Amino acid sequence: MAANTIWKIVFALAAIALAACDRGPELPESAGYGPNPTLPEPHPTGAFPYVNIARAVGWSGAGKPTPAEGLRVEAFATGFDHPRWLYELPNGDILVAETDAPPKSENEGGGGGVRGFFMGLYMRQAGADHPSANRITILRDADGDGVAETKEAFLENLYSPFGMALVGNQLYVANADSLMRFPYKEGDTRIEAPPEKVVELPSGRNWHWTKSLVADPVGSRLYVGVGSNSNVAENGMDEEHNRADILEINPVTGDMRAFASGLRNPVGMDWNPATGDLWASVNERDELGDSLPPDYMTKVREGAFYGWPYSYYGQHVDERVQPQNPELVKEAIRPDYALGSHTGSLGFTFVGDADLGPFQNGAIIGQHGSWNRSPKAGYRVIFVKFENGVPVGGPKEVLTGFLNERGEAQGRPVGVIIDKRGGLLVADDVGGVVWRVTAAKEAH
Repeated sequence: MAANTIWKIVFALAAIALAACDRGPELPESAGYGPNPTLPEPHPTGAFPYVNIARAVGWSGAGKPTPAEGLRVEAFATGFDHPRWLYELPNGDILVAETDAPPKSENEGGGGGVRGFFMGLYMRQAGADHPSANRITILRDADGDGVAETKEAFLENLYSPFGMALVGNQLYVANADSLMRFPYKEGDTRIEAPPEKVVELPSGRNWHWTKSLVADPVGSRLYVGVGSNSNVAENGMDEEHNRADILEINPVTGDMRAFASGLRNPVGMDWNPATGDLWASVNERDELGDSLPPDYMTKVREGAFYGWPYSYYGQHVDERVQPQNPELVKEAIRPDYALGSHTGSLGFTFVGDADLGPFQNGAIIGQHGSWNRSPKAGYRVIFVKFENGVPVGGPKEVLTGFLNERGEAQGRPVGVIIDKRGGLLVADDVGGVVWRVTAAKEAH
C-alpha cells in the first residue's frame, strides 16, 4: 500500500477519533500556567489516544524562529541529525547529542498492537522515531562571531545518548541504558578511548528513553532524570523500578538511590543560582483532556514524592490507576509552577544576568510541543521570572514561529543552555539546527 494511502487512512481514523472525543472545557492555554493553574475535571480519552500532532516539515530557505522584541536569532550550526541536548565544556566548546529513541520491539513503545502501530506512525509524522544517530558532536566558535566554524564527531557508537556532564577530566554520558564515562582533555575534538560503565540505568521498554544528567556543584554526585515506562503504570509497577525518579549516583562507587520520585518524566534539570536547589522540568501524563494535567517545573526536594502514577499536581487522584495507594498520595508534593498542559516542556536552564534584554534572572524552558491537544500548545521557548529563588508572574515568549501558517512544525525546540558569552543556545530537533539568541544590537 502506498505511503500516501496509508496516511490518508491514518488521518481519516484520527478525524473520527477527534470527533468522538470529549476534550473537556475549552480553557485558554494560559490557564495551565503559574503556581495555581486551573485544573478542570478529567476527561479520559479511552483506548485510543487523541492525536493532533504537527507534521514535521523543517525550515525552508532562510527560515528561522521569531525572536522576542529586542532579541535576534541566528543559526549557530546546522545540518544535524535530530539534535536534542546541549552541554558546554569549560573552554566554551558545545556538545550536541544527536539522538533518538533506541529500537523498540512490536510490544514496546506505544504499547504494542494496533495502538502501538498508530502511535509509531504519529511519531514518525512528528519527526521522531527515526534510527538514532547515536552521536555527540562538538562545536567550536573560536572567533566569537556567534557561528561555529568547527563541527566534528566527538563521540560515536553510543546508545541513544542524552545527558552530559564533565567532572574533572571525566566526561559522563547518560545513554538510554547506562551511565558511561570517558577521559577528556581540554581542547579535545574527538574521544577515541573506550568508555567505562559507571552503572546501568533503567531501560527495557523505554517508553521514556531520555536520561538527563547534571552534576552537583562539587562533582561528588550525579543526578539522572529517568521517565516512567508508561503513561499511568498500565504495564504494572514492576516495570517502574527506579523510573519516574531523579536518581542520585556516586560516580566513584556507582551507588545509586532515588533522590526524588513520582515525577512522570523529569527532563531538564539545573541548579537554582539563588538558592542552590535542584530544579527540574517535568512532563505530566496524557489522555485526561486538553487542559489536564499541566507540565511543570519544581524545586526537587530530597526524598519527596510528586504523585505519579497515583495522583497529579499534588494530591489530585487519577482514578485510572488501580489499585490506588492513598497513603502515598497523602505525601504527594504540589509542584511549584505549572507550564501548560501537554506542552512538552523539556529543556530547562537558569539564566542570570546574561545580555538577553528583559530575559534575565529567571528560567528558560524549551517547549517541544503537544501531540494530543486541540489547539496545539508549546512549540516555543519561554522565560519565567524568578525573585528570591522562586518563579513569579506569567511566562514570556522568547522564540516562536516554530509552527507555520498550516500548523506544520518547521522546528521543535528541546535543549536550552546559556553559553559563556551570554547567548542562549536552543537545540531544534526537527529543524536540525542549533540556534543562538542574543540581544539585538543597533547598527552603527
